[in-house]
Amino acid sequence: MGMVGGGPGSFIGPIHRIAAELDREIELVAGAFATDVERSVAGGASYSIPRERSYASLDDMLASEANRADGIEMLAIATPNHNHFASACAALSAGVAVMSDKPLTATLAEARELAELVTQASVPFGVSYTYSGYPLVREAKALIAAGGIGTIRKIVVEYSQGWLAGVAEGKQAEWRGDPSRAGGGGCIADIGVHAFHLAEFVSGLQATHVLADLGTVVPGRLLDDDCALLLRFGQGVRGVLIASQIAIGERNGLRLRVYGDQGGIDWRQEDPNRLWLKLANGRTELIQAGDAALGADAAAASRTPGGHPEGYLEAFANIYRDFARAMRGEPAPLLPGVAAGLRGMMLIDTAVRASRDGSGWVALTL
Repeated sequence: MGMVGGGPGSFIGPIHRIAAELDREIELVAGAFATDVERSVAGGASYSIPRERSYASLDDMLASEANRADGIEMLAIATPNHNHFASACAALSAGVAVMSDKPLTATLAEARELAELVTQASVPFGVSYTYSGYPLVREAKALIAAGGIGTIRKIVVEYSQGWLAGVAEGKQAEWRGDPSRAGGGGCIADIGVHAFHLAEFVSGLQATHVLADLGTVVPGRLLDDDCALLLRFGQGVRGVLIASQIAIGERNGLRLRVYGDQGGIDWRQEDPNRLWLKLANGRTELIQAGDAALGADAAAASRTPGGHPEGYLEAFANIYRDFARAMRGEPAPLLPGVAAGLRGMMLIDTAVRASRDGSGWVALTL
């Protein structure tokens, strides 16, 4: 694996590296970790990458690695959003598979073009919708698909953080509030798409319409930092999506509830090893990570016996393990691909415009 971005000061770069290498199927061997060569070398050193494989640009890396017998076969994109499109296009054009951070691109137009390129490429493409890698998220998906809560009636997903409740400070905060680097969406693009993907992934339904209210709460901020969306899904199912980065006291409060006519499920990212199943007869069942009764998908995503907590890094590693399967030409049906990334960009673009224009209910269409 090569990496673009992820250099000094990056949060997500080291996370990609740890997740990719956890199962020893993928190894980070090169990178263009920063646009300044010395910073790229410093970034490479933090990953134990030699100076000669720490490049000043992605183009340099792709050209040099193509001439090596042990050159990179895949690229992890760990840059701000505005670089996702160009990086992915360059890699795919060079025959290098891509694992892109979310959102897919900075604009919907870029996403459409990239999706077309992916369909023509002969290599895998993945999007790091990390939370779909949790074993109990996959258990919830399988349970709902098997009719475990009956016919779905309502979906509620929320993702609350408080780290941007004040003046944005530091590299990670600054670029997320800059439209030239983040794109047209702030909170909706940073965490709203995670919530959206989780809702569709677990329920097996796709949202068809949205009524969006995106707000910029902190004075002087250029992009939204607080979002409330009403959603309509297929089969007449109603939904609610709340995403906020100004909710003081909240850390990484991603929570999903799906209600059917026979029961409901409740999962929280901050307590990821427990899934609650609440049934119409009044019984509540606790499903725990590592349980012997877990289905095949959840069991395959588990690494430790019950009572040994698995968390974010392991979930991310499951996404990379799925990607390794795709690289070997094996089925990887749970890997989030370009279609999921494109739907996320559809949500961002539609919600931003609809909220700005006061459009009311708007169709989610590609």
